[in-house]
Amino acid sequence: MNNLNDPPNWNIRPNSRADGGDGSRWNYALLVPMLGLAAFRWIWSRESQKEIEKEREAYRQRTEAFQRDLEAKYHATITENRRAVAHLSLELEKEQNRVTSYREALISQGRKLVEEKKLLEQERAQVMQEKRQAQPLRSAYLSCLGRQDDWQRRARLLLKDVEEALSERQSIYCSPLLPRGRRREIEESMLAHASTDPVAADLEMAAGLSDIFKHDTHCGDIWNTNKRRNGRLMWLYLKYWDLTVELRKFERVEKAILEGRQE
Repeated sequence: MNNLNDPPNWNIRPNSRADGGDGSRWNYALLVPMLGLAAFRWIWSRESQKEIEKEREAYRQRTEAFQRDLEAKYHATITENRRAVAHLSLELEKEQNRVTSYREALISQGRKLVEEKKLLEQERAQVMQEKRQAQPLRSAYLSCLGRQDDWQRRARLLLKDVEEALSERQSIYCSPLLPRGRRREIEESMLAHASTDPVAADLEMAAGLSDIFKHDTHCGDIWNTNKRRNGRLMWLYLKYWDLTVELRKFERVEKAILEGRQE
Protein backbone atom coordinates (compact mmCIF):
# COMPACT_ATOMS: atom_id res chain seq x y z
CA MET A 1 0.00 0.00 0.00
CA ASN A 2 1.48 3.41 -0.96
CA ASN A 3 0.67 6.81 0.30
CA LEU A 4 1.26 9.35 -2.45
CA ASN A 5 1.17 12.21 -0.01
CA ASP A 6 4.05 10.85 2.12
CA PRO A 7 7.71 11.09 1.30
CA PRO A 8 9.19 8.29 -0.73
CA ASN A 9 10.83 6.55 2.18
CA TRP A 10 7.51 6.09 3.95
CA ASN A 11 6.08 4.05 1.11
CA ILE A 12 6.43 0.31 0.85
CA ARG A 13 8.29 -0.57 -2.20
CA PRO A 14 8.32 -4.11 -3.44
CA ASN A 15 11.84 -4.10 -4.56
CA SER A 16 13.42 -2.09 -1.78
CA ARG A 17 15.20 -5.18 -0.42
CA ALA A 18 16.92 -5.68 -3.72
CA ASP A 19 18.19 -2.21 -3.61
CA GLY A 20 19.85 -2.86 -0.23
CA GLY A 21 17.76 -0.16 1.60
CA ASP A 22 15.72 -0.35 4.88
CA GLY A 23 12.39 -1.19 3.22
CA SER A 24 12.09 -4.49 5.09
CA ARG A 25 12.01 -2.65 8.37
CA TRP A 26 9.05 -0.64 7.25
CA ASN A 27 7.38 -3.67 5.86
CA TYR A 28 7.60 -5.54 9.19
CA ALA A 29 6.64 -2.45 11.09
CA LEU A 30 3.43 -2.10 9.14
CA LEU A 31 2.71 -5.83 8.86
CA VAL A 32 2.32 -6.38 12.60
CA PRO A 33 -0.38 -3.74 13.14
CA MET A 34 -2.15 -4.86 10.01
CA LEU A 35 -2.12 -8.47 11.19
CA GLY A 36 -3.36 -7.34 14.57
CA LEU A 37 -6.01 -5.27 12.91
CA ALA A 38 -6.96 -8.18 10.70
CA ALA A 39 -7.07 -10.51 13.69
CA PHE A 40 -9.11 -7.99 15.62
CA ARG A 41 -11.43 -7.56 12.71
CA TRP A 42 -11.71 -11.36 12.33
CA ILE A 43 -12.35 -11.81 16.07
CA TRP A 44 -14.71 -8.87 16.13
CA SER A 45 -16.52 -10.12 13.05
CA ARG A 46 -16.80 -13.60 14.56
CA GLU A 47 -18.02 -12.28 17.90
CA SER A 48 -20.33 -9.87 16.15
CA GLN A 49 -21.65 -12.70 14.03
CA LYS A 50 -22.25 -14.73 17.19
CA GLU A 51 -24.03 -11.81 18.82
CA ILE A 52 -26.02 -11.26 15.68
CA GLU A 53 -26.94 -14.93 15.51
CA LYS A 54 -27.73 -14.90 19.20
CA GLU A 55 -29.94 -11.82 18.87
CA ARG A 56 -31.48 -13.24 15.72
CA GLU A 57 -32.23 -16.49 17.52
CA ALA A 58 -33.62 -14.61 20.52
CA TYR A 59 -35.70 -12.47 18.17
CA ARG A 60 -36.90 -15.57 16.37
CA GLN A 61 -37.79 -17.24 19.64
CA ARG A 62 -39.57 -14.11 20.85
CA THR A 63 -41.34 -13.88 17.53
CA GLU A 64 -42.35 -17.53 17.66
CA ALA A 65 -43.45 -17.20 21.29
CA PHE A 66 -45.39 -14.08 20.43
CA GLN A 67 -46.89 -15.84 17.43
CA ARG A 68 -47.77 -18.89 19.52
CA ASP A 69 -49.32 -16.62 22.13
CA LEU A 70 -51.30 -14.81 19.45
CA GLU A 71 -52.39 -18.12 17.95
CA ALA A 72 -53.41 -19.42 21.37
CA LYS A 73 -55.35 -16.23 22.08
CA TYR A 74 -56.85 -16.40 18.62
CA HIS A 75 -57.92 -20.01 19.07
CA ALA A 76 -59.21 -19.24 22.57
CA THR A 77 -61.17 -16.28 21.19
CA ILE A 78 -62.51 -18.39 18.34
CA THR A 79 -63.46 -21.17 20.76
CA GLU A 80 -65.15 -18.71 23.12
CA ASN A 81 -66.97 -17.07 20.22
CA ARG A 82 -68.09 -20.47 18.98
CA ARG A 83 -69.33 -21.35 22.44
CA ALA A 84 -71.15 -18.02 22.66
CA VAL A 85 -72.64 -18.53 19.21
CA ALA A 86 -73.71 -22.08 20.13
CA HIS A 87 -75.23 -20.85 23.40
CA LEU A 88 -77.02 -18.00 21.65
CA SER A 89 -78.23 -20.38 18.96
CA LEU A 90 -79.59 -22.71 21.64
CA GLU A 91 -81.28 -19.84 23.47
CA LEU A 92 -82.68 -18.54 20.19
CA GLU A 93 -84.03 -21.99 19.38
CA LYS A 94 -85.60 -22.18 22.85
CA GLU A 95 -87.18 -18.75 22.41
CA GLN A 96 -88.44 -19.72 18.98
CA ASN A 97 -89.93 -22.92 20.41
CA ARG A 98 -91.46 -20.93 23.26
CA VAL A 99 -92.88 -18.38 20.85
CA THR A 100 -94.22 -21.19 18.69
CA SER A 101 -95.81 -22.82 21.74
CA TYR A 102 -97.34 -19.50 22.82
CA ARG A 103 -98.64 -18.90 19.31
CA GLU A 104 -100.16 -22.37 19.13
CA ALA A 105 -101.65 -21.93 22.61
CA LEU A 106 -103.12 -18.55 21.62
CA ILE A 107 -104.53 -20.00 18.42
CA SER A 108 -106.00 -22.94 20.35
CA GLN A 109 -107.38 -20.60 23.00
CA GLY A 110 -108.83 -18.37 20.32
CA ARG A 111 -110.52 -21.32 18.65
CA LYS A 112 -111.82 -22.48 22.01
CA LEU A 113 -113.19 -19.01 22.77
CA VAL A 114 -114.87 -18.90 19.37
CA GLU A 115 -116.45 -22.29 20.01
CA GLU A 116 -117.54 -21.24 23.49
CA LYS A 117 -118.98 -18.03 22.05
CA LYS A 118 -120.95 -20.03 19.50
CA LEU A 119 -122.21 -22.35 22.25
CA LEU A 120 -123.17 -19.38 24.42
CA GLU A 121 -124.98 -17.77 21.52
CA GLN A 122 -126.82 -21.02 20.84
CA GLU A 123 -127.70 -21.42 24.52
CA ARG A 124 -128.81 -17.78 24.66
CA ALA A 125 -130.98 -18.25 21.58
CA GLN A 126 -132.42 -21.42 23.10
CA VAL A 127 -133.09 -19.67 26.40
CA MET A 128 -134.75 -16.74 24.63
CA GLN A 129 -136.86 -19.16 22.62
CA GLU A 130 -137.83 -21.07 25.73
CA LYS A 131 -138.55 -17.78 27.45
CA ARG A 132 -140.84 -16.71 24.62
CA GLN A 133 -142.51 -20.10 24.68
CA ALA A 134 -142.79 -20.02 28.47
CA GLN A 135 -144.16 -16.50 28.63
CA PRO A 136 -147.79 -17.57 28.11
CA LEU A 137 -147.26 -20.46 30.54
CA ARG A 138 -145.77 -18.07 33.08
CA SER A 139 -148.72 -15.72 32.72
CA ALA A 140 -151.10 -18.62 33.19
CA TYR A 141 -149.10 -19.82 36.21
CA LEU A 142 -149.19 -16.42 37.87
CA SER A 143 -152.89 -16.10 37.17
CA CYS A 144 -153.61 -19.50 38.66
CA LEU A 145 -151.33 -18.78 41.59
CA GLY A 146 -153.24 -15.59 42.29
CA ARG A 147 -156.54 -17.47 42.23
CA GLN A 148 -155.14 -19.99 44.73
CA ASP A 149 -154.12 -17.29 47.20
CA ASP A 150 -157.70 -17.14 48.56
CA TRP A 151 -157.76 -20.90 49.14
CA GLN A 152 -154.36 -20.74 50.87
CA ARG A 153 -155.50 -17.86 53.08
CA ARG A 154 -158.59 -19.81 54.19
CA ALA A 155 -156.41 -22.87 54.84
CA ARG A 156 -154.02 -20.83 57.01
CA LEU A 157 -156.94 -19.44 59.05
CA LEU A 158 -158.32 -22.95 59.49
CA LEU A 159 -154.93 -24.21 60.73
CA LYS A 160 -154.71 -21.34 63.19
CA ASP A 161 -158.17 -22.16 64.62
CA VAL A 162 -157.29 -25.86 64.79
CA GLU A 163 -154.02 -25.10 66.61
CA GLU A 164 -155.86 -23.00 69.23
CA ALA A 165 -158.55 -25.63 69.70
CA LEU A 166 -156.00 -28.47 70.00
CA SER A 167 -153.92 -26.45 72.50
CA GLU A 168 -157.05 -25.86 74.64
CA ARG A 169 -158.08 -29.51 74.36
CA GLN A 170 -154.58 -30.72 75.37
CA SER A 171 -154.46 -28.27 78.30
CA ILE A 172 -157.75 -29.68 79.58
CA TYR A 173 -156.46 -33.20 79.07
CA CYS A 174 -153.30 -32.45 81.06
CA SER A 175 -155.05 -30.51 83.83
CA PRO A 176 -156.48 -32.44 86.79
CA LEU A 177 -158.80 -29.55 87.62
CA LEU A 178 -160.52 -28.69 84.35
CA PRO A 179 -163.69 -30.63 83.46
CA ARG A 180 -163.39 -33.53 81.03
CA GLY A 181 -166.72 -32.66 79.44
CA ARG A 182 -165.30 -29.48 77.97
CA ARG A 183 -162.58 -31.54 76.26
CA ARG A 184 -165.14 -33.86 74.69
CA GLU A 185 -167.12 -30.88 73.43
CA ILE A 186 -164.05 -29.43 71.76
CA GLU A 187 -163.21 -32.78 70.15
CA GLU A 188 -166.72 -33.28 68.79
CA SER A 189 -166.89 -29.74 67.48
CA MET A 190 -163.53 -30.09 65.73
CA LEU A 191 -164.49 -33.40 64.14
CA ALA A 192 -167.78 -32.00 62.92
CA HIS A 193 -166.09 -28.93 61.41
CA ALA A 194 -163.40 -31.07 59.74
CA SER A 195 -166.11 -33.19 58.15
CA THR A 196 -168.00 -30.24 56.67
CA ASP A 197 -165.30 -27.71 55.80
CA PRO A 198 -164.04 -28.23 52.20
CA VAL A 199 -160.52 -27.05 53.05
CA ALA A 200 -160.32 -29.45 56.02
CA ALA A 201 -161.67 -32.22 53.82
CA ASP A 202 -159.00 -31.46 51.21
CA LEU A 203 -156.35 -31.79 53.94
CA GLU A 204 -157.94 -35.01 55.28
CA MET A 205 -157.97 -33.39 58.69
CA ALA A 206 -160.68 -35.57 60.29
CA ALA A 207 -158.51 -38.70 60.30
CA GLY A 208 -155.60 -36.79 61.82
CA LEU A 209 -157.77 -35.30 64.56
CA SER A 210 -159.08 -38.72 65.52
CA ASP A 211 -155.49 -40.00 65.71
CA ILE A 212 -154.52 -37.07 67.94
CA PHE A 213 -157.48 -37.49 70.29
CA LYS A 214 -156.74 -41.18 70.64
CA HIS A 215 -152.94 -41.25 70.99
CA ASP A 216 -151.59 -37.83 72.03
CA THR A 217 -151.25 -38.17 75.79
CA HIS A 218 -148.10 -36.12 76.31
CA CYS A 219 -148.19 -33.41 78.98
CA GLY A 220 -145.66 -31.01 80.43
CA ASP A 221 -144.75 -30.95 84.13
CA ILE A 222 -147.41 -30.29 86.73
CA TRP A 223 -146.53 -26.60 87.06
CA ASN A 224 -146.48 -25.99 83.32
CA THR A 225 -148.41 -22.96 82.12
CA ASN A 226 -147.16 -22.97 78.49
CA LYS A 227 -149.70 -24.68 76.24
CA ARG A 228 -147.06 -25.38 73.58
CA ARG A 229 -145.30 -27.79 75.94
CA ASN A 230 -148.35 -30.07 76.05
CA GLY A 231 -148.82 -32.61 73.30
CA ARG A 232 -146.44 -34.04 70.70
CA LEU A 233 -148.45 -35.74 68.01
CA MET A 234 -150.67 -32.68 67.56
CA TRP A 235 -147.69 -30.51 66.67
CA LEU A 236 -146.46 -33.02 64.13
CA TYR A 237 -149.88 -33.03 62.49
CA LEU A 238 -150.03 -29.24 62.46
CA LYS A 239 -146.63 -29.10 60.72
CA TYR A 240 -147.78 -31.78 58.30
CA TRP A 241 -151.01 -29.89 57.47
CA ASP A 242 -149.05 -26.66 56.97
CA LEU A 243 -146.76 -28.36 54.42
CA THR A 244 -149.79 -30.01 52.82
CA VAL A 245 -151.41 -26.60 52.33
CA GLU A 246 -148.35 -25.43 50.38
CA LEU A 247 -148.28 -28.65 48.39
CA ARG A 248 -152.02 -28.55 47.61
CA LYS A 249 -151.65 -24.97 46.40
CA PHE A 250 -149.11 -25.87 43.72
CA GLU A 251 -150.97 -29.07 42.81
CA ARG A 252 -154.12 -27.02 42.21
CA VAL A 253 -152.14 -24.53 40.13
CA GLU A 254 -150.59 -27.33 38.06
CA LYS A 255 -153.99 -28.91 37.55
CA ALA A 256 -155.50 -25.62 36.41
CA ILE A 257 -152.62 -25.01 33.95
CA LEU A 258 -152.86 -28.50 32.47
CA GLU A 259 -156.65 -28.19 32.11
CA GLY A 260 -156.20 -24.80 30.44
CA ARG A 261 -153.67 -26.19 27.92
CA GLN A 262 -155.94 -29.12 27.10
CA GLU A 263 -158.75 -26.72 26.36
